[in-house]
Amino acid sequence: MTELWLIPALPLAGFLLLLIGPSLGRRASSLIGAGSVGASFLVCLFTAWSFAGKPITQTLWHWFTVSNLSVDVALRVDQLSLVMILVVTGVGFLIHLYSLGYMAGDDAFSRFLAYMDLFVAFMLTLVLGDTLLTLFVGWEGVGLCSYLLIGFWYRDPSNGRAARKAFLVTRVGDTAFTIALFILATKFHTLNIEAILTACQAWPVGSALAVTVAGLLLGGALGKSAQLPLQVWLPDAMAGPTPVSALIHAATMVTAGAYLIARMFPLFQLAPDVLQLVAAIGASTLVLAGLSACVQRDIKRVLAYSTISQIGYMFLALGVGAPSAAMFHLVTHAFFKALLFLGAGAVIHALGNQQDLFKMGGLRKALPATFWTFLIGSAALVALPPTGGFASKDLILELTWASAPGARWLWAMGVFGAFLTAYYTARMFALAFFGPPHSHVHHKPGPVMIVPLILLAAGSLLTAALDWPGPLGGAPFFSHFLAPLFPVSDAHEVSASLASILQASSLASALAGIVTATLAFRRFSPSVSPDRPSPLVRFLLSGCGFDSLYNLLFIRPFLFLTRLNRNDILDSFYTALAWVAGLFHRGLSRSQTGQVRWYAFALALGAVILLAVMVLL
Repeated sequence: MTELWLIPALPLAGFLLLLIGPSLGRRASSLIGAGSVGASFLVCLFTAWSFAGKPITQTLWHWFTVSNLSVDVALRVDQLSLVMILVVTGVGFLIHLYSLGYMAGDDAFSRFLAYMDLFVAFMLTLVLGDTLLTLFVGWEGVGLCSYLLIGFWYRDPSNGRAARKAFLVTRVGDTAFTIALFILATKFHTLNIEAILTACQAWPVGSALAVTVAGLLLGGALGKSAQLPLQVWLPDAMAGPTPVSALIHAATMVTAGAYLIARMFPLFQLAPDVLQLVAAIGASTLVLAGLSACVQRDIKRVLAYSTISQIGYMFLALGVGAPSAAMFHLVTHAFFKALLFLGAGAVIHALGNQQDLFKMGGLRKALPATFWTFLIGSAALVALPPTGGFASKDLILELTWASAPGARWLWAMGVFGAFLTAYYTARMFALAFFGPPHSHVHHKPGPVMIVPLILLAAGSLLTAALDWPGPLGGAPFFSHFLAPLFPVSDAHEVSASLASILQASSLASALAGIVTATLAFRRFSPSVSPDRPSPLVRFLLSGCGFDSLYNLLFIRPFLFLTRLNRNDILDSFYTALAWVAGLFHRGLSRSQTGQVRWYAFALALGAVILLAVMVLL
């Protein structure tokens, strides 16, 4: 398979046709928007079918040569990128299909599908990039698309603020990533990923250079994957349409950070301190985000904090040296989180854009298909057997326990995170589907929205077979598939009896969370929900106060400096430029009289002047 360029090119072509092509009707826009991603998925399936275990590389063109640095635009498929492109296009196609029903009444329907296609194209460029610079193009591209889609309904100023916040916060991590690129290019005179990973093996373990580069790459990953301390943008990103939330959380942007660490994992292994930091950040993030999710009223914000928490599990696995487990959880999470967001979208759509959990209730009878598929997604999020979420989270916790005696506190945080996950998931499910109804159902989702829910629910169950726990009669197919990139370490093996005890512990923690939420269900009704929540609840509602902290440390000092520095000589220069531009605008606007005879005279006069100049020259 050498036509790898078709994989990102097809959704990119869909974007170009929808945005700058001729005006199209909704049916044609739907066909191009969803069809381009579906066609890309078919190419990915063919690539997977023809993949023989050896990496496939396709150089598209030479990009540039600067001094002794030469960079090509090249794509590469190996075990890791193959998994990613199947997830991005497969789950992405189902989200696109769902969008045809969810966004059918929107005036900017074609523009929405165009942005979604561009999002998928950039994510595919990111995961297929054979060089860090090609990867970085996709990396920045998904950042641009997140800005466009989070602020899609731009007439609401709050949406614009959320889009700018996402763009600016992720730029912090991107700056660190950029510095890492410069260091690697200077050191190795190449940005080819495989060449860098081979050359860096000459560095001593724990060397300052390895720690610096790994730390900078981690900074980039923290921004894109919304991990501490750069997680503040993701809850506000719920301002975009619900299919956007599903695409960001399940198949594209938020998974990019975990992918970057996995892709550069041999380099991270040379910096054990950075890997320990990755694990500590993941464990801390999954707990703090889980606590915040327990008190949210907006169903989409519950799922947003849930994503931050679940990505924390992926970082935990990466930090303890288990990248295969992290990628397995990425795959299962893609299915059940897309399912939950689209299920939440079906609820919001049915209730006339109502997102407050305390104004829902009783939907299990009104929306039976949504109820049952959402139940499967919730079970996968809680990590109940036999779902994929159970298999992947169980594997992460088992490998965390086995990684080192000092990592037991990380395992304990992971188990506590399982309790929190079960609590906020059961709370969300109970408020939405049980109890008395508090809102009227205006629209029931049609087949174009229900079919993706059913397929994602099936995926949430079937992905468990990829790496079902050995003590339960499974086999590690997924880990063995990734073994050429991430060899399975004997240090992570535990006995069957210990594995069973660990599974029972995490499952007991999840069941305790469900029981706690069930017992507290009567306190979830709006009639007893306090209008003035306690200081602790307000603290958790705010995402543990990080926005206020950053406002105090960065935004207020910056605004103070701008007020102190206003009306200086530099401001006068730019004010003068604006005044000159305004002067020209006022002069030129007077030429737009609306009189055809005046326009014809101006064209004729211009032609005469042009001919005269040509004759004289």
